[in-house]
Amino acid sequence: MKFPIYLDCHSTTPLDPKVLEAMLPYLTTDFGNASSKSHCFGWKAESAVEKARERVAKLIGASAREILFTSGATESNNFVLQGVAEKYAHQGKHFITTQIEHKCILATAEYLEKKGFEVTYLPVDDTGMIRLEELEQAIRPDTVLVSIMAANNETGTIQPIAEIGKLCRERKVFFHTDAAQAVGKIPLHVRNMQIDLLSLSAHKFYGPKGVGAVYISRKEPRVELGPLLHGGGQEQGLRSGTLNVPGIVGLGMACEIAGAHLDTEVSRVSYLRDMLHNGLVAQIEGLTLNGNPQSRLPHSLNVSFPYVESDSLVGSLKNVAISSTSACMSAASVPSYVLAAMGLPPERIHGSVRFGLGRFTTEEEIVYTINTVSQIVHQLQKSSPLYQMRDARTQE
Repeated sequence: MKFPIYLDCHSTTPLDPKVLEAMLPYLTTDFGNASSKSHCFGWKAESAVEKARERVAKLIGASAREILFTSGATESNNFVLQGVAEKYAHQGKHFITTQIEHKCILATAEYLEKKGFEVTYLPVDDTGMIRLEELEQAIRPDTVLVSIMAANNETGTIQPIAEIGKLCRERKVFFHTDAAQAVGKIPLHVRNMQIDLLSLSAHKFYGPKGVGAVYISRKEPRVELGPLLHGGGQEQGLRSGTLNVPGIVGLGMACEIAGAHLDTEVSRVSYLRDMLHNGLVAQIEGLTLNGNPQSRLPHSLNVSFPYVESDSLVGSLKNVAISSTSACMSAASVPSYVLAAMGLPPERIHGSVRFGLGRFTTEEEIVYTINTVSQIVHQLQKSSPLYQMRDARTQE
């Protein structure tokens, strides 16, 4: 067993060696620009990009021409919201999203509000799920887009995407999902789930950082977006600029690997997640699960430890990498807005940590994590005045 143990796969995942192997030629000998049409270097790069486009499309049930490459999910999400706003403002200026979206969605929604758009932020229940009836009630004649994440980056709760897609299609409203945490982890099919727009990021499922994609439906319905970047006309004129060929190749290979092993990996990682959860429950009294106990990502476990500050726990774990909130918010040192939106009490929010298991997580690492985390939690609890008061009352 190698240390430190990495259990923060929500924030990023290690690069799969097979992905690196696929990328290396395009970082060295096959360095051509995919837009160079006059020689073999450019042709080879273009061919690699189109192969990757087909691989991304296959994983989510789309066609290759519906895939545009970006720098990651943050760009894809900005692209979708701002692109829809620009193209369909004449039809309506009302968007719907949720209170627990990733910050790149919430920040873009706030930006659009300053531009004259109106945004409804749906609440969630105590497991992090939206209520479909509230979504239905929120849709208005001037609603042009519903943007709801497939799975939450903190709790792992999976939203009822197919039901949301069906509702939006019936009401003739575009449906976008930020699927950064879900693609490559659970089955997603844009046609079957009636998803019109989807964002993804390679580094969330063992691909390289700095590359992602957006799916834009071209039929039933056909969605048009305003251009994100102007220039040489790459990516159907919507995102101009020299393509990141090595990154795109890596994204394509990551999709190929994920699709080939999805069923077995879901089963394996779910087993390890449940092993971790049950082991912690057995050793730590009062531990609570955050998120939906059934509809959640197989690699995700968010729990709260009583009488413990999560930052203290995370800082004390020298050989295990976990986090107390989402990576994009960790520098802000603020309580989780996701857990707050779920109505959790402050003490439970402050005691919450997130475990993100992955492709390379082993059973041996889980056993070590259970024992180490339990030991440190007990040590921290002994120094808590509230725990001491509770302990004293128990002894009485």
